[in-house]
Parts: sequence; C-alpha cells; structure tokens
Amino acid sequence: MSTPVQYPTDLTDAQWPILEALWPPGKWRPGGRGRPPCEGRTIVNGILYVTKTGCQWRMLPKEFGCWQTVYGYFNRWSQQGVWQQMMVALNQQERQRQGRQPTPSAGSVDSQSIKTATQGTDKGYDGGKKINGRKRHLLVDTLGLLWSVWVTPADRGEREGLMVLLWAYFADGVKRLRKLWVDQGYDGEALKAWVAAVKQTHKIDLEVVEREDPGFVLLKWRWVVERTFAWLLNYRRHSKDYEVLPRNSEALIQIAMIHLLVKRLAAVPGKF
Repeated sequence: MSTPVQYPTDLTDAQWPILEALWPPGKWRPGGRGRPPCEGRTIVNGILYVTKTGCQWRMLPKEFGCWQTVYGYFNRWSQQGVWQQMMVALNQQERQRQGRQPTPSAGSVDSQSIKTATQGTDKGYDGGKKINGRKRHLLVDTLGLLWSVWVTPADRGEREGLMVLLWAYFADGVKRLRKLWVDQGYDGEALKAWVAAVKQTHKIDLEVVEREDPGFVLLKWRWVVERTFAWLLNYRRHSKDYEVLPRNSEALIQIAMIHLLVKRLAAVPGKF
C-alpha cells in the first residue's frame, strides 16, 4: 500500500521500492501490546525529514509516528552499519546507470571542520580553520559519490583521516581504487609511501594538487569532493554537527547521500 506524500522529503512511489529492495530481512519489528507493526516507509520518511530540515527528533511531526520509534530505528541501523551498506549499493547502481564499473578506480579525499551544537566530548579545536568542533573526512569517487566517511574531533589531522578512510574502504576485500587526488594537507613522503603500499595489495598513487593562485580556483579533480560537501550542506542537519555520537553523524551523512542517489535513480526531476 502506497503512502501519500505529505512532505517534500517523503519518498515517492518510484523511490521507495529502490530502498525497500536493499533492506536486509527482519529489520522491521512487529507490533507489540496491541500496537500495529511499524510501516517501514513512514519510518524512513521521518528520518529523511530530520536530515533535511534539521529539526530535533522530539519535534518530529506526528504523521511519522512516535519519535522514539523513528530514532530507535535510525540509531539501531547506525550501529549495524545498514546505512553504509545501502549507500554503497546505491553508489554501484548509479555508477552502472552512467555506464561505469560498479566500483571506482580513482577518487579524492578531503576534510571539513564544522562547529558542534551539543555538549558531546568528541570534539576538538582546529587551529588552522579556528573551529571548535568536529571534522568530516570523506572519500569520494570522480562522480562525487561518497564511499567512506569518518567523523572525528576537529583537531585530528588529515593524514590520519586518509589512512582510516582507506582502511575502512578496503576492509571487505580488494577494490579497483588506484588513484587519489588530495590537497597540500596530505603531503609528505611517509604518507605517500604508506598509501602506495597499503595492505601490500593496493598500489595507490597519491597526487597532491597544489593551489597556485589565491582566491577561488577549480582545482583538478579536487573540486568534486568540494561539491560533495556542498550537497551535504543542502541538508540542514549538516549545517553543524548536532549529534552526541560521531557514529550517528556519519550515519546522517550517509542518509543524505542515500536520499540524493534515490532521487537520481528514480529519475525524479529536480536538482541533484
């Protein structure tokens, strides 16, 4: 039974089957104590509403059901890595739709320091950007699709972020990735040597793209990851880091990308 669209963030009848097909079995709990079972599409619509509007979980409109239930599913799937799995599956579908291999051979890594809006302890001070908060480390392909994300205190270095992103990306097996473009924050012979021999099975070429002129300049290939950050900031939940747990910050970034990919794959008119 289809759910009528009541909010702009709600999944359409064309979008919902794409996500529904990716859900592992047994993710929806049956109702208890006389309550009806949860309607999966409504739960996901509630999570998307929070991600896009940036509202507090407690302020979630009643049309999406009990906010504790919606948040409970979000948090559980964050713990289980469901959002990451779904994002990767949609990435592969989108790449194939564009006539490419399912996994990338080249990409870019960058980080973004962002202020926090909670009293969480997982934050630090980025002296370069003069921001007290957290840092988002992203690994994207040449289309700007996100493959790996790590959220840390803002005082963590870019080089450590790159190493963790690559370890996470290669954790489930051999991949095609052989080329990475980065900025000057990732320079250093020791890091290049580590990347070139990561796991002794992946020979990756790390190219530092230097900025030659002051002001706004489109940097070779690196502009793609900057565009991905811009996509994320179109979701108000990412204007700051509002999450107590960095794990949930990562999950909400993955959810924003999932929403963008579903709109593409369902060929819904509108800006991506």
